[in-house]
Amino acid sequence: MVGDGFRVHNFFPSGYNMDMARMSPFFLLDYNSKVNFPGTDQPRGVGVHPHRGFETVTIAYQGKVAHHDSAGNSGVISEGDVQWMTAASGVLHKEYHEKEYAKKGGLFQMVQLWVNLPAKHKMSKPKYQGITNDQMGKYNIPNDGGVVEVIAGELNGIKGPAYTFTPIEMYNIRIKKGATLTLNLPENFNTGILVIEGKAKVNNSGEALTDHFVLFKNDGETITLEALEDSILLVLSGEPIHEPIAPYGPFLMNTREELIQAYDDFNSGKFGQLED
Repeated sequence: MVGDGFRVHNFFPSGYNMDMARMSPFFLLDYNSKVNFPGTDQPRGVGVHPHRGFETVTIAYQGKVAHHDSAGNSGVISEGDVQWMTAASGVLHKEYHEKEYAKKGGLFQMVQLWVNLPAKHKMSKPKYQGITNDQMGKYNIPNDGGVVEVIAGELNGIKGPAYTFTPIEMYNIRIKKGATLTLNLPENFNTGILVIEGKAKVNNSGEALTDHFVLFKNDGETITLEALEDSILLVLSGEPIHEPIAPYGPFLMNTREELIQAYDDFNSGKFGQLED
């Protein structure tokens, strides 16, 4: 459990055969697979905590999450939406189940990513992108095979709305049983697919099952997908950041000295104020 509102499995960096740089620029993937929360008058979630040096990206599949941070940003995301917070030089933030959803309870399913920032941007100004589903680029899979929601990057001329500091491709593929899709991604990009729903055949061989993560070698540029069931597939692909990684707690920096400075700045109130 993260706080009392997110029941997650960490695919990386703690996953099998994964190190901190294996999916760079993505540093962390926590997946809250489907869970049913009973109704409550006290919304579950994670209280006020700091971040510096990276971005948090929350993707909603079931349920609603409310966000507030010390830079003055706030928002609510629901099914199909994305919250993209750039902590950069430092913010305090909190995430809770949205009040009305919490009262009713119900299915909850979310992805949270930590996206690293290159050294030259780690101390930039914090920002917030609340991306609703209708703002995303939509690529229709041929032969009525479904739709790809382009969150970041570009697929077959369809662009996503997310601003990124380094080249990133991020798609939700909602593909119907029997349909096929080919992706072309740079060989040097680190690429993985999280199976949110369903089952798919990957590169005409292995089957990717619900709640599993597929990690690709940096070998070639073509990925072929065939849906064996109606499926939702989250594609993560990005150009790696070839810099030292120094993580500790809620901070992701390049050196130990920068981590010490981050804690000093947090303890001296330089991250602002936010009520819990």
